[in-house]
Amino acid sequence: MDRRLGQRRVKKRGGFFRRLFGLLIIVAAAYWVVFYVLPNRQHIDVDWKAQEHPIFVKGEHTGYSASGTGDSMLLPLPLLQEYVDPSIRYEEKTKSVILSTDSELLYMQEEKTDASLNNRPLQLRLAPEVKEKVTYLPADVLEDLYGFEIQEDTNTGATLLMTAGETVSLGKVKGEEGDKSVALRNEASIHAPIVADMSPGAVVNIWNEENKDWLFVQLSSGYAGYAKASDIVRDGQKTVEPKKSTPTRAERNWKGKSVNLYWEAVYQRKPNPETFGELPGVNVASPTWFSIIDGDGNVRSQADSAYVQWAHEHGLEVWGLLSNSFDPDMTTEALSSYEKRMNVIVQILEYSDLYNLDGINIDFENVYTKDGENVTQFMRELKPMAQAKNLIVSIDVTPKSNSEMWSAFLDRKALGTLVDYLIVMAYDEHWAASPIAGSVASLPWVENSISRILEEDKVPPEKVILGIPLYTRIWTEAQVDGKTKVSSKSVSMNAVEKIIKEKKLTPTFDKDAGQNYVEYKEDGALKKIWIEDKVSLKSRVELAKSLGLGGIGSWNRSFSNPSAWEALQGIHK
Repeated sequence: MDRRLGQRRVKKRGGFFRRLFGLLIIVAAAYWVVFYVLPNRQHIDVDWKAQEHPIFVKGEHTGYSASGTGDSMLLPLPLLQEYVDPSIRYEEKTKSVILSTDSELLYMQEEKTDASLNNRPLQLRLAPEVKEKVTYLPADVLEDLYGFEIQEDTNTGATLLMTAGETVSLGKVKGEEGDKSVALRNEASIHAPIVADMSPGAVVNIWNEENKDWLFVQLSSGYAGYAKASDIVRDGQKTVEPKKSTPTRAERNWKGKSVNLYWEAVYQRKPNPETFGELPGVNVASPTWFSIIDGDGNVRSQADSAYVQWAHEHGLEVWGLLSNSFDPDMTTEALSSYEKRMNVIVQILEYSDLYNLDGINIDFENVYTKDGENVTQFMRELKPMAQAKNLIVSIDVTPKSNSEMWSAFLDRKALGTLVDYLIVMAYDEHWAASPIAGSVASLPWVENSISRILEEDKVPPEKVILGIPLYTRIWTEAQVDGKTKVSSKSVSMNAVEKIIKEKKLTPTFDKDAGQNYVEYKEDGALKKIWIEDKVSLKSRVELAKSLGLGGIGSWNRSFSNPSAWEALQGIHK
């Protein structure tokens, strides 16, 4: 082969590769310019476009759609539970929906215009409907109840929902009529595709400003995405004003004041207030007058008008106590439906009117865990009805524990939002049948019990009342067949004082319990008493004050002696 011919071929091949390499550089440069320098002009469709009435909250598509438009609009129940009020109750058996606020209780049923507001007849303009197994509720009634606002776009069908109290910043797209539109993109980048073109002067809601260069905004048409911050002019803000609420009796009469309550245990015989003696510092009496007695929710009363008159004459409010008779099976039935719960509520409110009560104290104990939601729902339905009657609402709860029947059923966090006062019965650390002798309520145990509710359940301290025992237990430790048998009996403060005096005992201070203690031998058995006296009661009062609690409540008056009230009135100092 001619050597020169081979050289020419090599030169030609080399030129080809140089040209190819140059072309690749040009293509890469063009690609870089198109995709990394020039803005993306591609438009994409939004996922909600196929829906007739897509619903948006905070600029985001919820995945839900409204039914109907304008005055005929209905909203899906799952949307309302997720974004407006998670406590909206649906009861399958009666196909009913129960909605409540602090002052209003709304009850309605699917496919019916007959409803009730605070247990009074209400005629709905639109009936709740069921579509594809989803319940839809009339928007107009819900707007009145919750105070939210709906903005509907007639062109796209988009429905923008803002809840009561919600605020959003407003802006306008820069420019004047005739200027180029501004791109609204699906990501915070000029290379992201365009969701919509925004006309100059268009008003937008600004939902997110975390990125200084880009804003997440939404047009009234529902289209939402990212716009350059430099393309938006700030234009104030919009707030959906919350509904004005009427101050409750607790807010009007008890703000800044401490509750000093005692429970009056009422059994067969009516207590005679003339025999009580002085009760300095006490401002609330809570007699155990009312109890649910059957699965239909019927309520038995042992109320006494003379007692209420005496209390009012002595400057005491009366918060009548309603119990569940501590019967778990009956409680299951009585709280199982709106109709039965309402039967209880109507009766207790009628008794409150009849006896001129100032409040209602709920004491539901020995309840199955599965019925805990019904207990909370009962309080949710009672609160607006009681507030309309100008009544204080409180509920008694135990310290948190794993006990199913006495603790686990209580949703203290939810209850704390529903009541005026959450009364923590901080006693029975060592209960009647405890296998180990100990204090009914040692001070560290009490402090831990209250602190857990304040910290874990976020109940405001001013709503919490510390329940204090005025009784103690005499523990007996006897040797039986080589083993220690432990038993106890509850006694009053006077009974303990009598034992100490008769047996000439000298109490010693138990630092671990934070109270005085005595022990003695009787009939070959060891007796132990952790004493409730001025020392222990004063410590409990100081604890309540140090935690900023709403007050104290004592179980019960008949166990007390005059020294108790002297110590307890310290809550006011």
